[in-house]
This record gives sequence, C-alpha cells and structure tokens, in this order.
Amino acid sequence: MIRRQLIAMLPIALTMGAAWAKQPVPRTASELMIEEPSGKKTQLSKQKGSVVLVQFLYTNCPHCQATAEVFSKLQKELGPRGLRVLGVAFNEEAGPEGIREFVASHHVSFPVGAATRDTVMSYLGISVMSRFVVPQVMVVDRKGIVRAQSELMGTAELQDEAYMRSFLEGLLKEGPSTSSLVPKTGSARASLLH
Repeated sequence: MIRRQLIAMLPIALTMGAAWAKQPVPRTASELMIEEPSGKKTQLSKQKGSVVLVQFLYTNCPHCQATAEVFSKLQKELGPRGLRVLGVAFNEEAGPEGIREFVASHHVSFPVGAATRDTVMSYLGISVMSRFVVPQVMVVDRKGIVRAQSELMGTAELQDEAYMRSFLEGLLKEGPSTSSLVPKTGSARASLLH
C-alpha cells in the first residue's frame, strides 16, 4: 500500500522539482536590488550598457573571499571598459557590520549588499531543497541578458581569473548593439547553457 502511494506521488515530486530548477541561460535578467550597508541602492536594470558580474556570497566563506579578491582585480582592470561587479551577501551573519568587515578585510573594490537567503534562492532559481555551493556567480551582458550562471555545485571557470578575464573581455567587445551569443569555450560551454 505504501509503495503504491509513493509510486503515485513520484510524478508530482518530479514536476515540483522541475518547477524549482535553475533558470536557463541565456535569458533576460530579472530585477535585482542591492542595498549596501550605507543605504545606497543599486538596481541591476539600471546597469544596461555595462557587463555586470554578480557574486552571490557568504561573508564567512573562504572561497567567496578569494573570489571577491579576484573579482576586485577584474573590476579595477576592466571597469573603465564597462565592467560592473556587484556582490550580494546572503548568509545570516551578513548584516551591515559583517559586510563592512568583509569589504575591508578582503580589499573588495565593488559594492556589496545583503539579501535574504530566500530572495537569492528564488532569484537564481534554486530550490530550497537543493544542495548548492557558494559563491554563485552570474554574468549579465550589456543588453541585460544573463550569459552565465553557476551550476548548483559551482562552475570552476566562473571563479577562474584567466577564464573570466577572457570571457568578460569578449562581452565587453560586443558593445550594446551586437547579438547575445553564449561563449563557446571548453568545458564551460555545457555548464553555462544549463
């Protein structure tokens, strides 16, 4: 009896899982508001014309800290050409003081704000039941199209300085009026298309 009930519920469970699956790439970026500890607010939709790299992070995560340092370097190098890096802290300890400490300790040169875990999970299309790693990384082109997003268990290329420099330079060269094409490089291709 119990076995029949479980088998009968399987299609429902699979349908619910699909409803919470990560959103496809490429897609139009949804609105995202980042509020820094100072109260300054930045809207993703107002960044059209720039290539936007968003790092969703935990302030106490060593991987997030190292990635933020790499992204700060890329911001300094590619910012004058149109790169805009933003950080969204979503761990419970990520209050204004925790973010200030994170930014100062790791020499972060881009705005970092806080959001609730539920907000970030919903924004990235991640089920609350899913296992995932941080940082989660998203790249939006000059026209507001999401061109890359981390897999749930991470996408190494999206944290690799050399890969990201090449990928971002390609997007920066596209300019605001060219078509949005997903990069066709190595093992990242499959990761970025899912």
